[in-house]
Amino acid sequence: MGLLVVTGGSAMCTFGVAPGTINVTSQTMCMAGGMPAATIQDCQIANITPFGMCSSLANPAVASATAAAFGVLTPMPCTLVAAGTWIPTKPTVLIGGKPCLTNDCKLMCAYGGSISIVSPGQTMVTVT
Repeated sequence: MGLLVVTGGSAMCTFGVAPGTINVTSQTMCMAGGMPAATIQDCQIANITPFGMCSSLANPAVASATAAAFGVLTPMPCTLVAAGTWIPTKPTVLIGGKPCLTNDCKLMCAYGGSISIVSPGQTMVTVT
């Protein structure tokens, strides 16, 4: 059983230093707690604010800065590059024909980070 994620929820990347806020743009008809409910399509930079600084060496900016610092890891600003959509845990629960986003879904960043939901933005609507 998971909680439905809405606009205002937050996510965190394993290589980031701060949580990012979720903004739903995939649909506007289905609401939960007065806020638009998220789908697995809400996974781009327009949907999730950056996670502060990134420390993944797969990120070209971090690799370049680290090389310039003679191998000392030098974090750089996060630029989310989603490697696909959120991995749905409730694929049969659809919102506008797309699987819903719940607090137990994961999203992979192309730079190696695993993004997970920290706060769904509401606690009243559960998905089973």
